[in-house]
Amino acid sequence: MTKPINPGRRESFKKVLLGGAALGSLTSFDSKEEKPYQLKGNITHGVCHWCFRENYTIEELCIEAKKIGIKGIDLIGPDNWAILKKHGIDSSMCNGAELGLTDGFGEVKFHEQLIKNYTEMIPKVADAGYKNLICFSGNRRGMDDETGLENCQKGLEKLIPLAEQHGVILQMELLNSRVNHRDYLCDKSAFGVELCKRLGSDNFKLLFDIYHMQIDEGDLVRSIRDNHQYFGHYHTAGNPGRNELDENQEIYYPAVMKAIVESGFKGYVSHEFIPRSADKMASLRHAVEVCDV
Repeated sequence: MTKPINPGRRESFKKVLLGGAALGSLTSFDSKEEKPYQLKGNITHGVCHWCFRENYTIEELCIEAKKIGIKGIDLIGPDNWAILKKHGIDSSMCNGAELGLTDGFGEVKFHEQLIKNYTEMIPKVADAGYKNLICFSGNRRGMDDETGLENCQKGLEKLIPLAEQHGVILQMELLNSRVNHRDYLCDKSAFGVELCKRLGSDNFKLLFDIYHMQIDEGDLVRSIRDNHQYFGHYHTAGNPGRNELDENQEIYYPAVMKAIVESGFKGYVSHEFIPRSADKMASLRHAVEVCDV
């Protein structure tokens, strides 16, 4: 028998999600008139530009995100680093060396090109003053987990010494294979954690995407508590739908953020949701407030 939700808890959750009186309606917020949002400082916020690129250039997003207290923008390559530096925004998760989401370290046939790409990119990331560089397992294409792990290890272990030398952390993203990325190999935290253990370096970690892992495994807080030492970056989005972190989705983000803070994590939590609201910056500010624990 399902236990009824405590009415007090429901109301408390709604207040957190709605952001209280400071936020008001998502559609009524005018980001240009707001003063910089004063964060508690326990979570360092980033944002992914691709979710907002239909409405904001990278430069425009730098300007608006900074007002909310966001310090980094994810998935930006060398061609646009100068824009971020101009506005004092960090490239919180660099990209540009990968072959895409489907062709990754899980298949040996891609290793030669990947190793070339990452060998060139790692020093660039370091020289620019950044430290996080994304990578992907690619698709499974009939492989079992053990074969995939062995292949990923073979490719990545050739890059780890260079990453260690330059102080760059290679971060493999965990993506769901149930809804968005069918056949993706690194689709469970257990797979990624095992790969981290085999590589045995602090310069290889996992990008724990909260949205994706809610879909493929759930039990988010326990995963963070048990394996936080292997997680070097986090992404947010509401599930289902990959939209706002509001009352229309199922993840209770304050509890997830509390687990991240309690783990001692000092890296970025970057927002990677697709806003439905007409006021995109209201949605982004709202996400920051929900996660400001």
